[in-house]
Amino acid sequence: MDQLPSLDRFNRIVIKVGSSLLVDGTLGAVRHAWLKALASDISALHGRGASMVVVSSGAIALGRTIGGLPKGALKLEDSQASAAIGQIALASEWSRALAENGIVAGQVLLTLQDTEERRRYLNARATLGRLFSIRAIPIINENDTVATSEIRYGDNDRLAARVATMASADLLILLSDVAGLYESPPHRNAHARFLPVVDRVTPEIEAMAGGAGSDLSRGGMRTKIEAARIATAAGTHMVIADGRVAHPIARIAEGGRCTWFLTPSNPIAARKIWIGGSLELKGAVFVDSGAAGALARGKSLLPAGVTRIEGVFARGDCVAIRNEQGAEIGRGLIAYDALHAERIRGRNSRDIAHILGTAGRAEMIHRDDMALAG
Repeated sequence: MDQLPSLDRFNRIVIKVGSSLLVDGTLGAVRHAWLKALASDISALHGRGASMVVVSSGAIALGRTIGGLPKGALKLEDSQASAAIGQIALASEWSRALAENGIVAGQVLLTLQDTEERRRYLNARATLGRLFSIRAIPIINENDTVATSEIRYGDNDRLAARVATMASADLLILLSDVAGLYESPPHRNAHARFLPVVDRVTPEIEAMAGGAGSDLSRGGMRTKIEAARIATAAGTHMVIADGRVAHPIARIAEGGRCTWFLTPSNPIAARKIWIGGSLELKGAVFVDSGAAGALARGKSLLPAGVTRIEGVFARGDCVAIRNEQGAEIGRGLIAYDALHAERIRGRNSRDIAHILGTAGRAEMIHRDDMALAG
């Protein structure tokens, strides 16, 4: 399959690790040799300059063993207690495994609202961005200690896809206990055809998804297809690969069996389309001719070029960008609420901390959060 992408072309990669891979189902303990091999794979990608994110399941599976809770279905409070214990242990395991490769790990616990509510989304996105800038690897899990069935993802496949979108990742790798997508579940049909590449998630592709897999996993092929739909719509390629082998990432790079879900877009372009056409405008910022010219050259919008603020909006809302004549020249997600934007408009970015009493972003609207008209 020469037409498939090479791992070397991707610069920001999210890797999702399932519970059944990380935690031994019989012993309830971390599979240290496997984790060491995966950490080595991650280190190889990180070492060539890629920004990496790990979305790791396993906190509840690990915590219930450490806490002596029974096997089988858990009550909500037992599940949350297991997560509280397991999150510490899980983060420690990842931190240790990556430290052996000279990499710093950071723990990020997310809930559904963190990726669905604009302000919380931007805060989480900024945290990931800062971790990337210092070459740390975020280890992300759903915050099962506080999430209830009404406010949770329920599986880390969809969480990983949302994280990939949030991080503007160009590749999402789902490591699981299956090699990829088959036309029908292979445990029911030994002759099921394997699909090495999916150009687009169609109703026919969705119909191929089965139910949940192992006892430790809350997901299944259905949630992986849903993850593929989320990821590819955001310009992120996705791979489903068998994680049960040692060095599963290296195996993908070597052409091992896996299923690629391709997208014709890229994260920045998809994000700009989303900003430009699907968000409700909450206000407007008017810019001078110098700022308008800078935007046309691909620059971010700085407070110095803003002449007027219109509307009532919060940080992260979508606002129109208008020139001196009032014509809309673009749209963007603004980094300040209307009150603060009014106070810093026309001022140098160096003055923001003095004016507001706290440090803020130098850009009023960053170029990655902006879609220009035409």
